[in-house]
Order: sequence, then structure tokens, then C-alpha cells
Amino acid sequence: MKVKPSARIKRRYIRVVGSKGAVEKAILDYIGILGWAKAKVVWVGTERLAVSTKGLKDVLAALELGKIEVKKVSGTLKGLGKI
Repeated sequence: MKVKPSARIKRRYIRVVGSKGAVEKAILDYIGILGWAKAKVVWVGTERLAVSTKGLKDVLAALELGKIEVKKVSGTLKGLGKI
């Protein structure tokens, strides 16, 4: 059964430079477990995160405070480019 466009999760994809553990620690330290759940953070590959549009600003702020370099933010995986 197909999900209506208004009901699906709108995501933004973030390309980061850093280890998976460091990125997760930075996000959890800043927004916590509840914020992680609200942002719907999912790893897509080794350097790419999928984040809900509602939690994007919080995740970007957490990465900035954790000194994690964000290469690019895009609405599609293709827009991030190849690794």
C-alpha cells in the first residue's frame, strides 16, 4: 500500500567527515536520545546521514559544536555526490 506524500517523512541528507562514533556522540551530547528519535537520524552508508527536515537544524548545530565537518546538505542522495 502506498503512503500519501503528506504522510511520508521528508528527509535531508548530510555528508559528514568523521567517524561514526564521533558523529553519534556529538549528536547525543547536544540533543540527547529524545532529540535523536525526533530527528529520525539514520545512517545511509559510511559518511551519509538521513535526517528529518524538522530535526535538521538541531543536528547541524550538534555537529558544529562537536567539531564535525559537514561537507554538504542535500534533499537527495544523488545531490550529495559519490563518496
